[in-house]
Parts: sequence; C-alpha cells; structure tokens
Amino acid sequence: MTRATLSPPLGRLLTTSLSNRRLHLILLPTEKCNFRCTYCYEDFAVGRMPASVVESVKRLIDRRLDELRSLDVSWFGGEPLLALPVVEEVSAHIARRAAARPDLSCTAEMTTNGYTLDAATAERLASLGVGRYQISLDGPQEMHDRSRVRADGKGSFARIWKNLLDIRESAVQVNVTLRIHLTAANLVSMPDFLGEIRETFLRDSRFSVRLKPVEHLGGPNDQHIGIVPEEDRSRVLAELTALVSTDESGDPKGFGSLPSQAEVCYASLPDSLVIRADGSVGKCTVALTDPANTIGRLQPDGTLSIDNTRLRPWLRGWFTQDREAVVCPYQGMPRHTQPPLLQITSR
Repeated sequence: MTRATLSPPLGRLLTTSLSNRRLHLILLPTEKCNFRCTYCYEDFAVGRMPASVVESVKRLIDRRLDELRSLDVSWFGGEPLLALPVVEEVSAHIARRAAARPDLSCTAEMTTNGYTLDAATAERLASLGVGRYQISLDGPQEMHDRSRVRADGKGSFARIWKNLLDIRESAVQVNVTLRIHLTAANLVSMPDFLGEIRETFLRDSRFSVRLKPVEHLGGPNDQHIGIVPEEDRSRVLAELTALVSTDESGDPKGFGSLPSQAEVCYASLPDSLVIRADGSVGKCTVALTDPANTIGRLQPDGTLSIDNTRLRPWLRGWFTQDREAVVCPYQGMPRHTQPPLLQITSR
C-alpha cells in the first residue's frame, strides 16, 4: 500500500511552525472535573494549577511575547472553569501585555462542558480575550444525561441548555461551537435533536455545530460504549449534515462539519505545547497518562526544559513525509529511544 505523503501547503505549515513567530499553548488550569462522562479517558489525578506554575506560565509568555506574531491559547482540563481564577489571571496578564503590541495576533478559546458558563462568565472572559468555546452535547436531555453525567451522578443537560440560551439572548461577542457527539445509541434521536439545534441556535451567527463520532480512547468504560461503525460514518455524517447545514438562502447559518482526515493535529506541530496543571509539558490532550506524552517541564523562570528524544516521535511525520503521522502522531507512536532531532533552546 502506498503511503500518503505531505502536500506543499503542509510543508509550508511546518516552516511556519518551526519559526519563533507563533506559539500555541494548551493550558490546563485544573485536571479535576465536575463531570464523569461515561466515555472519558482522563483520571483526574492532578488538581488545580498552583500559584507557582501560574507565575511560570506568565513568565513563559513574557519571555516569548516580543518575538511573536501570533499567540494562541487553548484552555482545557479537566473542566477549566473549575479554576476560573487561574483562567482570569493568565488571560488578564496576556491582555495587558498584548495591549502594547497592536501587531500581535492573539486568540483564546476554551473547551468546557458548559455547566458553569453562564452569560455573565462569558462576558467577563470575553473582556479578557477568550472569544471561542467548544461545548459538547450528546443529544436530547434523556440521551445526554445518560452519558454526560455530573460527578454527583445527576444529569447536566438542563443547566447547559439554559446557559446556551442565556448566551444567545445576551450581546456577548463570542463564538460557540456545539460539538454534537454521535454514538450508536443516540443516532435514532439525532434528526429531531439537530432540527431543534438548528432552529434554536443556528440562526445566530455566533453559534455553529460540529458533528463528532465518539471514539474508544482508553477510558474504563470503552467496552460498554457503542461507537458508530467506521464503515457507516461517511453516510451518517452526510445525512446529519444535511439537517443542519446552511441552505441556499443562507438562513440559518453556522454549520461546521467534521474535519477532513487531512487536518493537521496540533500535537504534530513544533510550536504547540500542552502545559499541564503540575507544570509538566506534553503534546497531546488525549494521551495525558501516557509517559511518552511528557516531553519536558516548565521551569520557575518561564523557560522550557524539553527532552528532544521524547519530542522527536511527535514530529516524525514532517520528516518522514508520512501524512498519517501528521494527522495523528499518537497513533503508531514509536516506543524505542530516538536520538535528538532538534535542539530546543530554553528561552
């Protein structure tokens, strides 16, 4: 079988990522969560980011900011809003520093379960530069509350839906992607649910939809989660896309489909780093418990200590011209020791 190789545009993306002009930080202000979703792969072993690591994150940004043309921050967890003061402190620091750099492209987004994202919180974070959110829904309330379960065993749909409606009724300038999870069990309810999503939210240009089949990602309940069979996914996605996509008149707006398989994973980009709540540095938010994911540590002064032998496997697709290793470097990750590929200088 012929291996798919990289196209010239992807080669140009690598060149951009290897420069010191762009930095993508995925920050985990806490790795605790108020949900216990049935398909979750996280172990919640690490708690809230301590003040010492928060200071180190700010110093890292200070060290890098003058040379940057683009700073992109993604808040992840756990549930990042459980550590809202950390998000606010770092975001406010970035906003203050970026104010003196009108030429700097600075964006911030958050993956949140939406349970505590009311309109007032969204407004506060928007003032600090957090402008995009991804919030997951698993279908109508009956289906959603079976899988996106709170830590106390209760359902979460009603509160999330209310928050979304409050954001819709507010004037807050944010973009909300509704990530609709697809499983074998909830497919039958999806046509009606997506119709409701379309009429309730997609007439507002701030809202969009992303359809995402649930995967087996190593969680303790993997064997009990019925995923959409691989051979059926293209058909299922095409049929469901038609229910929420923009019509010829342009109303409603805002459908975002499943990314193509040619999409580059952030974990394969040299300028993208995960800063965990304990200050360790990784590449992937799915492989949090895999030792191969820990490539270094953020130091108290804001410098990065990176082990190049651990970094090399994440970047291998660019140098072997293997498209699959760029789309998902974690799949097929070589486990033997590699010699250093790049000399990463701590700054």
